[in-house]
Amino acid sequence: MFYIGADHRGFELKEEIKKYLSEKEIEFVDKGTFSKEISHYPVIAKEVSSEVIKSKDNMGILICSSGVGMTIAANKFKGVRAATVINEDMAKEAKAHSNINVLVLPADYVSVSQAVNIVRAWIATEVMGGRYQERVQMIEEIEKENMK
Repeated sequence: MFYIGADHRGFELKEEIKKYLSEKEIEFVDKGTFSKEISHYPVIAKEVSSEVIKSKDNMGILICSSGVGMTIAANKFKGVRAATVINEDMAKEAKAHSNINVLVLPADYVSVSQAVNIVRAWIATEVMGGRYQERVQMIEEIEKENMK
């Protein structure tokens, strides 16, 4: 399942991404915000990340102005691998090499068409094994040591 969320600065882009997901018949749950009224990105990051960690099949999309705040907040959850992505190549590499399960989009730095292309590339990319999986496992070990 996909979970999507944005703060007030990412609200409009979130609505456009939802249209794309609906057109492609990709199931998702919108975790907020539901208007352009001021909201706090950590609250939304928590809503989405809490769902992502419930199943290895769950994925998240977060949107704020720069992507930085959402990425920081999401990565506070054990099991979340979030990255701010600004183009298709980054989306592919982040998924293939680091198996990111939360894609973070910076609404102030990508257009709607760029964002849709980033989401499309991220969803379509397969996770690589081998040394890349070993590195993800190293990250998981760091989590075990440092996240109680």
